[in-house]
Amino acid sequence: MATFTAIPLDSAETIARYSPTSTEQAVQVEKVQVEHRLQLINTWRIPPGSKILEIGCGQGTCTTVLATAAGADGHVDAVDPASPDYGSPCTLAEAQAIVSKSAVGDRITWHNAKPVDFLAASDKKWDYAVFTHCIWYFDNRSVLDSMFRALKGRVGTVLVAEYALKATERDAEPHLLAAIARASLEAHNPDSEANIRCLLSPAGIKELAVAAGWKVGEESNIVPAQSLLDGTWEANEVRSKSFVAEVEKRIQSPRVKEMLISSREAVIASYAAMDGRKTRTMDVWTASLIPSE
Repeated sequence: MATFTAIPLDSAETIARYSPTSTEQAVQVEKVQVEHRLQLINTWRIPPGSKILEIGCGQGTCTTVLATAAGADGHVDAVDPASPDYGSPCTLAEAQAIVSKSAVGDRITWHNAKPVDFLAASDKKWDYAVFTHCIWYFDNRSVLDSMFRALKGRVGTVLVAEYALKATERDAEPHLLAAIARASLEAHNPDSEANIRCLLSPAGIKELAVAAGWKVGEESNIVPAQSLLDGTWEANEVRSKSFVAEVEKRIQSPRVKEMLISSREAVIASYAAMDGRKTRTMDVWTASLIPSE
């Protein structure tokens, strides 16, 4: 592999246009997402020529950045178990098809499969396996445990980025509280397809990794840019009346119902104390994992 060179942040708009972006506003929203992922890839120092396995690729926002990092001599196997018709206004299949026609499309192979099943079906090996903001989508911690164990002997390094359950910026507090509230509600919905189901902390992820035979290497804490909107989206969902309606629909226990409603009130109170400022996104924890043997 070639020597690592940081990908400049001013390439974010070009990369953003590889994804479905029907309007200039959509381009700017995607650009911010790409900038965040460029920061992750530059933190991890992924060099050109790398063979990368991406877990939970979704519509490909991080996939395009990984393919850019891998270069013409590298490749990304992007795996996601979601149904091809999942997503709106653009489905998973539609978005991936658009990315495949982009300048980095020939560096990407999409796999619609559960990651553990995908790994069991071949003996292929990679330089890196990447988990970028996908772990909270898992149903429970045993899913991640199975993946860590299945990756042993198949990849040189595992790279992880997930929310840190920490708010360095005061204005990210509503996002942190909203994540806890959402996860608490989804814990009572076995059929949940929400994007926060398994609220694993950095400590919990490291515990699973070590038990599966990995050693924690470099760690970092990233405070996202104010323009990253994930915190705003998550907090607004919990503040909305639809969250109350979901609680009323799913929860029978009065004690659990009261806990969830109070969790929502904590988000509302935290937001109200910001005097109209926009909710920021909480800190992001990154880590590299290497085999312990």
